[in-house]
Amino acid sequence: MKFMIWTAGIVAAFALTACAQDGRYPLSGEACAPTDPVLSLDASNYMVVPMIR
Repeated sequence: MKFMIWTAGIVAAFALTACAQDGRYPLSGEACAPTDPVLSLDASNYMVVPMIR
């Protein structure tokens, strides 16, 4: 059962990403402005918190 839930989640994530047009946000569909601060973000701006203690 868990496998089916994970599979559905992954498929949904790919479907939402595939529907995004260039220059638009994938969920809201709003246009990205050239001055949006999101465009300057990079993967190094995020810190991954380990789940294992």
